[in-house]
Amino acid sequence: MMHYSCDLCGKDMTPVGVERYVLKMEAFAAAAPVELTDDDLETDHVEEMARLLCEMEDADEEPDPLPTCKKMRFDLCRACFSKFVNDPLGRESVAKFDFSPN
Repeated sequence: MMHYSCDLCGKDMTPVGVERYVLKMEAFAAAAPVELTDDDLETDHVEEMARLLCEMEDADEEPDPLPTCKKMRFDLCRACFSKFVNDPLGRESVAKFDFSPN
């Protein structure tokens, strides 16, 4: 028997008849539209690639690349699913400070 628990609050959702919601999210870098200019056509691409390869070889350390795509899957109970649907970015749950005037 599969065991399910809410990934947000930890509620056990294994018993038959308990509502369970599956949330799938995918995050990826948005690509800007590329425009071809006259300068691009005049550039010597072989020379440019050689220059880039030399720069890469000379670099001491390589930064950790971000993943190009991240897929996530979560099991949510009814209450947590409702909270997520109403505030998917969690803006409402961020603590808001109320400073008194001095």
